[in-house]
Amino acid sequence: ALADPAPGVRRRALSILAGSGGAPLGDDAVAAVLPLLADADATVVEVAAWALGELPTVDDGADRARSAALARVATSHPDPLCREAAVAAIASIGHPDAIETVLDALTDKPAVRRRAVVALAAFDDPRAEAALEAALQDRDRQVRETAEELLAVPLGDPEDDLHRP
Repeated sequence: ALADPAPGVRRRALSILAGSGGAPLGDDAVAAVLPLLADADATVVEVAAWALGELPTVDDGADRARSAALARVATSHPDPLCREAAVAAIASIGHPDAIETVLDALTDKPAVRRRAVVALAAFDDPRAEAALEAALQDRDRQVRETAEELLAVPLGDPEDDLHRP
């Protein structure tokens, strides 16, 4: 089903695989999903990214490969929903090598930046906290509020938004 010509069938197969924790394929689940990150249909790529974040860890090498493949989607896919899903999956995996990708995502569209701010919580790295502090000045109100929540900073007066550039 992962190779079916119909995108809807591929999406459904990915959803089932992710929901089962990869059980039908076992340790081969990640390897079976990785090629779908290059699918011609953006909706399949989005679900493949989500599925990769849901599949259990097999070993450090598999997590590194999974994170690297997701990083390519997060930094270069033309569809922002795919980039956003890739950033979320990277956070779910939490491999320390992937923090650079999350930091890069903080310069993307607002929805991707919001997802990247949330993703920073998965990393125990001083750059993550510095990035959260910087996100307090983001031009998007929801990005700022997400950073405030993660840093446990009290929310400011909503009237302040009227005076921000």
